[in-house]
Amino acid sequence: MLKKLAFALLLTLMVYGSSLAEMPKQINFGIIATESSSALEKSFGPFVREMEKSLGIKVKMFFASDYAGVIEGMRFKKVDLGWFGNKSAIQAVDRANGEVFAQTIKDNGARGYYSLLITHKDSGLNSLEDVLKCDGTKTFGNGDPNSTSGFAIPGYYVWALNNQTPEGCFKRVVSSNHQGNAIAVATGKVDVATNNTETLYDRIPKTNPEMAANIKEIWRSPLIPSDPMVWRKDLSEDLKQKILYFFVQFGRFGSPEKVKREREILAKTSDGWGPFLASSDAQLLDVRQIEAFKKKLKAERKADQNGIKKADAELADLKKMADIVGKSGY
Repeated sequence: MLKKLAFALLLTLMVYGSSLAEMPKQINFGIIATESSSALEKSFGPFVREMEKSLGIKVKMFFASDYAGVIEGMRFKKVDLGWFGNKSAIQAVDRANGEVFAQTIKDNGARGYYSLLITHKDSGLNSLEDVLKCDGTKTFGNGDPNSTSGFAIPGYYVWALNNQTPEGCFKRVVSSNHQGNAIAVATGKVDVATNNTETLYDRIPKTNPEMAANIKEIWRSPLIPSDPMVWRKDLSEDLKQKILYFFVQFGRFGSPEKVKREREILAKTSDGWGPFLASSDAQLLDVRQIEAFKKKLKAERKADQNGIKKADAELADLKKMADIVGKSGY
């Protein structure tokens, strides 16, 4: 009996020791560059420190000047997990061995946000129809090419479906992040720009209400699923389980005092988050379908039969997956 107990204890220690050996001393948390690094550090710092306490290891914030920097950081294992938009998450999954594991929601419970076209309040532009006159007299602030709301969504709904391009509509096209586009519109440096509801109605009014007052919305997209959290697939299973548990329980489980404190931290993170939802790569299907349809439209305009065939095949594969997971299967 004693021999059996000793063996069981030894086996437990071996498994526990192996589990501990898999835990790194530090992980890096990538954050998309929607604002300055100092603003992001202030916003995300309390949440990251809570993650450190839960995991028992150092969590370092990794900032990049654009989405590509965080994607490449994950590809070269300088980023272990991070906050992405849906389009940049596709790049992380396809090119950087990433995997969606959680989804942000708003502190009011909303599970999505909207892409916008914005202009100065006194610009004289009041609708998408005004923009689509495409007379070549205006300037346009496009979003980061890896941005969902700043580039992919308006690229489909504004441009592809109307058989137009920004370059064909405007005399000058520049690119920036959401904050940069808002500043450019408010100061009259561009006439029209892409943005989203999170930046225009949550972040900017808190940091610069005077600037927000000079901006108006002239177009809004269909609902975009809230941002995904992505980790590297090759993280140890033990680390993944600890990360997932931290995200799912934070602001949800525990005493009323604990839940209240954690909800207050989430509400001050980014544009105001609520408790996370478990998710998967299936969250990216809508944006993948939009990107594939844009490829098809582009191929049709060029009469590229091979391109049309490839896009149709991709759309068929995506539909099969969408039929499996349905509307609630993240």
